[in-house]
Amino acid sequence: MLQHFLKVLKHYLLTGLRERPNVKLIKFISKTSLTACFIALLPGTAQVSADHTSAASIAARIAPIGSICIQGQSCQSAVGVVANDPITVAARSGADIYNAACAGCHNTGAAGAPKLGDVGAWKLRADKGLDSLLATAISGINAMPAWGLCMDCSEPELRDTIQYILNNSK
Repeated sequence: MLQHFLKVLKHYLLTGLRERPNVKLIKFISKTSLTACFIALLPGTAQVSADHTSAASIAARIAPIGSICIQGQSCQSAVGVVANDPITVAARSGADIYNAACAGCHNTGAAGAPKLGDVGAWKLRADKGLDSLLATAISGINAMPAWGLCMDCSEPELRDTIQYILNNSK
């Protein structure tokens, strides 16, 4: 609507208002003017001027949002306590990983993926050995990307997942 208003306004300024004024334009100007006046009169809508050039304002905007506190050194303010023990994540089973990352292709055979339970297809792969299958899963093969869509898997988890597939394809 604003683009139309500007286009029509430019036309009238160039023609010197020699033509009949656009009724829609007049209605638009009237409505927006009345709306702007009404909003300006509402309590709490007065414009607040902020001093964005004062030293305090600039310092507040560029202040660091955090700090690093190294264990054993004194810190200005302790934001939180970090545990000494590393975070432990429960190990995922081969079935869990298969269902989360592999089932989409290996249940349907998408893009030529050997289906879970296809004894013939998996026997050929199993004959190469688990280490060979793990290396292939890590590097990717054909349409299967590296790590087989499980980018957060560890090698032992990926090995367990391959073993799960082999166990369920005998």
